[in-house]
Amino acid sequence: MRFTQLAAAALFALSPVVATAQGAKTIPEVAKSAGTFTTLLTAVEAAGLTETLLGKGPFTVFAPTDEAFAKLPAGTVADLLKPENREKLKGILLYHVVSGKVMAAQASGLTSAETVGGPKLTLKKGAAGLMINEATVRTADVQASNGVIHVIDRVLLPPAK
Repeated sequence: MRFTQLAAAALFALSPVVATAQGAKTIPEVAKSAGTFTTLLTAVEAAGLTETLLGKGPFTVFAPTDEAFAKLPAGTVADLLKPENREKLKGILLYHVVSGKVMAAQASGLTSAETVGGPKLTLKKGAAGLMINEATVRTADVQASNGVIHVIDRVLLPPAK
């Protein structure tokens, strides 16, 4: 279920018009068709979460685009994709997923949300719109058959334990 939310995040790159037309697709299917979540989908596969993303849900996924992953320090993604870092990668991916279907209008009224990975996200209204921690939602309310995706411009990193 947690991974299904991640797939939903990948769907954020689609415009609302395309998302409506493809609403019957699961989060991973929407993300794949968007073409801007290649890194996210690769990470989901490396973490062993692909099948989970096909689950019933519903999930809310805050999906970073390929551009968002490119903002990480050089070598970070390659390091996270190594088999020995699978659990760390899972933790990061699950930090992008919230149980249930939370639309942007509802999220705008919240100050925090518990992720399926455990730690809470901070939500607030910023000058550019809805903020999730330090990331800005670039495209909101992309619907899939098993949840909703909000496309974000940064990768969310859970707090250190």
